[in-house]
Amino acid sequence: MTRLLIVGPPGAGKGTQAARVCEYLDVPTISTGDIFRRNIAEGTELGKQVKAIVDNGDYVPDELTNALVKDRLEQADADGGFLLDGYPRTPDQVAYLDGLLASHGHSLDAVLQLVADPEELVRRLRQRAGEQGRADDSEEAIRHRQAVYQRETQPLLEIFRDRELLLRVDGLGTVDEVWERIRAALSARGIARAA
Repeated sequence: MTRLLIVGPPGAGKGTQAARVCEYLDVPTISTGDIFRRNIAEGTELGKQVKAIVDNGDYVPDELTNALVKDRLEQADADGGFLLDGYPRTPDQVAYLDGLLASHGHSLDAVLQLVADPEELVRRLRQRAGEQGRADDSEEAIRHRQAVYQRETQPLLEIFRDRELLLRVDGLGTVDEVWERIRAALSARGIARAA
Protein backbone atom coordinates (compact mmCIF):
# COMPACT_ATOMS: atom_id res chain seq x y z
CA MET A 1 0.00 0.00 0.00
CA THR A 2 2.65 2.48 -1.08
CA ARG A 3 1.65 5.92 -2.40
CA LEU A 4 4.48 7.86 -3.98
CA LEU A 5 5.23 10.83 -6.19
CA ILE A 6 8.25 11.14 -8.46
CA VAL A 7 9.64 14.51 -9.54
CA GLY A 8 12.71 15.49 -11.47
CA PRO A 9 13.87 17.90 -14.13
CA PRO A 10 13.63 17.02 -17.83
CA GLY A 11 16.40 14.59 -18.71
CA ALA A 12 16.84 13.17 -15.19
CA GLY A 13 15.50 9.74 -16.21
CA LYS A 14 12.22 10.02 -14.35
CA GLY A 15 10.25 7.81 -16.76
CA THR A 16 12.87 5.06 -16.74
CA GLN A 17 13.13 5.02 -12.96
CA ALA A 18 9.35 5.31 -12.45
CA ALA A 19 8.93 2.07 -14.42
CA ARG A 20 11.48 0.33 -12.19
CA VAL A 21 9.88 1.61 -8.98
CA CYS A 22 6.46 0.40 -10.11
CA GLU A 23 7.75 -3.04 -11.05
CA TYR A 24 9.61 -3.30 -7.73
CA LEU A 25 6.61 -2.25 -5.63
CA ASP A 26 3.95 -3.79 -7.92
CA VAL A 27 2.00 -0.52 -8.21
CA PRO A 28 0.82 1.35 -11.32
CA THR A 29 2.47 4.48 -12.65
CA ILE A 30 -0.13 7.20 -12.92
CA SER A 31 1.07 9.85 -15.34
CA THR A 32 -1.15 12.85 -16.04
CA GLY A 33 0.28 13.03 -19.57
CA ASP A 34 -0.77 9.42 -20.19
CA ILE A 35 -4.21 10.08 -18.66
CA PHE A 36 -4.72 13.10 -20.93
CA ARG A 37 -3.64 11.16 -24.04
CA ARG A 38 -5.79 8.12 -23.19
CA ASN A 39 -8.93 10.19 -22.56
CA ILE A 40 -8.38 12.14 -25.78
CA ALA A 41 -7.82 8.91 -27.76
CA GLU A 42 -10.93 7.28 -26.24
CA GLY A 43 -13.03 10.38 -26.91
CA THR A 44 -14.32 10.55 -23.32
CA GLU A 45 -16.17 13.66 -22.19
CA LEU A 46 -13.14 14.73 -20.13
CA GLY A 47 -10.89 13.89 -23.09
CA LYS A 48 -12.88 16.20 -25.37
CA GLN A 49 -12.50 19.04 -22.87
CA VAL A 50 -8.74 18.42 -22.53
CA LYS A 51 -8.28 18.24 -26.32
CA ALA A 52 -10.02 21.59 -26.84
CA ILE A 53 -7.81 23.21 -24.19
CA VAL A 54 -4.57 21.68 -25.45
CA ASP A 55 -5.42 22.45 -29.08
CA ASN A 56 -5.67 26.13 -28.07
CA GLY A 57 -2.19 25.91 -26.49
CA ASP A 58 -3.52 26.43 -22.97
CA TYR A 59 -2.72 24.61 -19.74
CA VAL A 60 -5.31 22.15 -18.47
CA PRO A 61 -6.88 23.84 -15.42
CA ASP A 62 -6.53 22.31 -11.96
CA GLU A 63 -10.21 21.43 -11.73
CA LEU A 64 -10.10 19.27 -14.86
CA THR A 65 -6.72 17.73 -14.03
CA ASN A 66 -7.97 16.90 -10.53
CA ALA A 67 -11.09 15.23 -11.97
CA LEU A 68 -8.99 13.07 -14.30
CA VAL A 69 -6.60 12.07 -11.50
CA LYS A 70 -9.47 11.31 -9.12
CA ASP A 71 -11.07 9.06 -11.73
CA ARG A 72 -7.76 7.22 -12.26
CA LEU A 73 -6.97 6.83 -8.55
CA GLU A 74 -10.39 5.29 -7.98
CA GLN A 75 -9.69 2.44 -10.41
CA ALA A 76 -9.10 -0.94 -8.79
CA ASP A 77 -5.41 -1.30 -9.70
CA ALA A 78 -4.57 1.83 -7.64
CA ASP A 79 -6.14 0.42 -4.45
CA GLY A 80 -2.83 -1.12 -3.38
CA GLY A 81 -0.79 2.02 -4.06
CA PHE A 82 0.59 4.02 -6.96
CA LEU A 83 3.39 6.21 -8.25
CA LEU A 84 2.22 9.61 -9.49
CA ASP A 85 4.25 11.24 -12.27
CA GLY A 86 3.42 14.78 -13.41
CA TYR A 87 0.91 15.46 -10.65
CA PRO A 88 0.50 17.46 -8.51
CA ARG A 89 2.01 20.48 -10.27
CA THR A 90 0.55 23.29 -8.13
CA PRO A 91 0.00 23.87 -4.39
CA ASP A 92 -3.77 23.73 -5.05
CA GLN A 93 -3.34 20.30 -6.64
CA VAL A 94 -1.34 19.17 -3.58
CA ALA A 95 -4.24 20.28 -1.35
CA TYR A 96 -6.75 18.47 -3.59
CA LEU A 97 -4.67 15.26 -3.54
CA ASP A 98 -4.35 15.47 0.25
CA GLY A 99 -8.12 15.71 0.59
CA LEU A 100 -8.76 12.93 -1.91
CA LEU A 101 -6.38 10.55 -0.17
CA ALA A 102 -7.63 11.53 3.31
CA SER A 103 -11.21 10.79 2.25
CA HIS A 104 -10.08 7.17 1.81
CA GLY A 105 -7.98 7.14 4.99
CA HIS A 106 -4.66 7.44 3.13
CA SER A 107 -1.77 9.86 2.71
CA LEU A 108 1.43 10.04 0.69
CA ASP A 109 4.29 7.85 1.86
CA ALA A 110 7.16 9.64 0.12
CA VAL A 111 8.19 11.92 -2.74
CA LEU A 112 11.15 10.75 -4.82
CA GLN A 113 13.12 13.73 -6.12
CA LEU A 114 15.71 13.01 -8.79
CA VAL A 115 18.34 15.74 -8.61
CA ALA A 116 21.00 16.45 -11.20
CA ASP A 117 23.37 19.17 -12.32
CA PRO A 118 21.47 21.32 -14.85
CA GLU A 119 24.49 21.62 -17.17
CA GLU A 120 24.87 17.84 -17.29
CA LEU A 121 21.16 17.47 -18.09
CA VAL A 122 21.44 20.01 -20.93
CA ARG A 123 24.41 18.04 -22.29
CA ARG A 124 22.51 14.75 -21.97
CA LEU A 125 19.38 16.10 -23.69
CA ARG A 126 21.39 17.74 -26.50
CA GLN A 127 23.14 14.41 -27.11
CA ARG A 128 19.80 12.56 -27.14
CA ALA A 129 18.34 15.16 -29.52
CA GLY A 130 21.24 14.60 -31.92
CA GLU A 131 20.92 10.82 -31.74
CA GLN A 132 17.13 10.90 -32.25
CA GLY A 133 17.03 13.80 -34.70
CA ARG A 134 14.78 15.86 -32.43
CA ALA A 135 14.87 19.41 -33.74
CA ASP A 136 12.59 20.63 -30.93
CA ASP A 137 15.35 19.91 -28.40
CA SER A 138 17.47 22.99 -29.05
CA GLU A 139 19.62 24.16 -26.17
CA GLU A 140 17.34 27.17 -25.73
CA ALA A 141 14.22 24.95 -25.54
CA ILE A 142 15.91 22.60 -23.08
CA ARG A 143 16.99 25.47 -20.82
CA HIS A 144 13.47 26.94 -20.98
CA ARG A 145 11.93 23.61 -19.86
CA GLN A 146 14.50 23.38 -17.05
CA ALA A 147 13.59 26.90 -15.87
CA VAL A 148 9.85 26.14 -15.99
CA TYR A 149 10.40 22.93 -14.01
CA GLN A 150 12.42 24.81 -11.38
CA ARG A 151 9.87 27.63 -11.07
CA GLU A 152 6.83 25.33 -10.88
CA THR A 153 8.30 22.58 -8.75
CA GLN A 154 10.16 24.57 -6.08
CA PRO A 155 7.03 25.53 -4.08
CA LEU A 156 5.91 21.88 -4.07
CA LEU A 157 9.31 20.64 -2.94
CA GLU A 158 9.13 23.03 0.01
CA ILE A 159 5.72 21.62 0.97
CA PHE A 160 6.99 18.04 0.83
CA ARG A 161 10.24 18.93 2.61
CA ASP A 162 8.25 20.51 5.46
CA ARG A 163 6.24 17.28 5.73
CA GLU A 164 9.45 15.22 5.76
CA LEU A 165 8.31 13.27 2.69
CA LEU A 166 11.14 14.24 0.34
CA LEU A 167 13.68 11.59 -0.65
CA ARG A 168 16.43 13.31 -2.68
CA VAL A 169 18.27 10.94 -5.00
CA ASP A 170 21.22 11.76 -7.27
CA GLY A 171 19.85 11.21 -10.78
CA LEU A 172 23.24 11.11 -12.53
CA GLY A 173 25.06 7.89 -13.35
CA THR A 174 24.00 4.69 -15.06
CA VAL A 175 20.37 3.59 -14.93
CA ASP A 176 21.37 0.81 -12.52
CA GLU A 177 23.37 3.14 -10.26
CA VAL A 178 20.44 5.56 -9.96
CA TRP A 179 18.04 2.66 -9.36
CA GLU A 180 20.22 1.34 -6.51
CA ARG A 181 20.16 4.81 -4.88
CA ILE A 182 16.37 4.94 -5.21
CA ARG A 183 15.97 1.45 -3.77
CA ALA A 184 18.22 2.35 -0.84
CA ALA A 185 16.26 5.58 -0.19
CA LEU A 186 12.96 3.69 -0.25
CA SER A 187 14.35 0.98 2.02
CA ALA A 188 15.60 3.59 4.52
CA ARG A 189 12.02 4.92 4.52
CA GLY A 190 10.65 1.42 5.26
CA ILE A 191 9.32 0.95 1.71
CA ALA A 192 10.29 -2.41 0.23
CA ARG A 193 9.37 -4.82 -2.55
CA ALA A 194 5.82 -6.11 -2.52
CA ALA A 195 5.63 -9.56 -0.88
